[in-house]
Amino acid sequence: MLRKLILAAGFAALAATPALAANPQVEFDTTAGVIKLELYPDAAPKTVANFLEYVKSGFYAGTQFHRVIDGFMIQGGGFTADYVKKPTRPPIPIESESSLKAGLRNVPGTIAMARTSDPNSASAQFFINVNDNARLNFTSATPQGYGYTVFGKVIEGMDVVTKIAKAPKGATGKVHEEMNPADVPATLVVIKSAKVIGG
Repeated sequence: MLRKLILAAGFAALAATPALAANPQVEFDTTAGVIKLELYPDAAPKTVANFLEYVKSGFYAGTQFHRVIDGFMIQGGGFTADYVKKPTRPPIPIESESSLKAGLRNVPGTIAMARTSDPNSASAQFFINVNDNARLNFTSATPQGYGYTVFGKVIEGMDVVTKIAKAPKGATGKVHEEMNPADVPATLVVIKSAKVIGG
């Protein structure tokens, strides 16, 4: 009888324990197909929170993948289909060291924040790796060693990412001064919508 009471108490305690929260997921519906991402707030909390804010606000809708380099990565989230740079919120601190310690690296299918030469300059632009880009990983807390913060991975639609990476390049019209026309897909790839679908 005592054993049954102990077991019952154990089951009750398990039932009272909240389930671990699922990682948030984001879906990009693009003109090339759907890409679904899983994000890792435990590894890069500020980066994930920032990215989700942009998703929820509708910021990414209508933006294009403007820098596409096969064998490297596809980058988007900053410019409209008319090559206008969208205004962003203030940049976030880099979290590449904690991300690396959590086991996240710039390998095929992972998503990371784009930035300038200033490690703490990431805002809205992101890239999805299509190669093992080890040189982009954190190596030291120096301007040259910070690398880029990985904060999630593609869980569906890597075929779409690959298709975008391999698409013909070369913008035919005038592009924004920060773009290289040779890296812009000849047929624009636009994010039609972005939404949080889980977590």
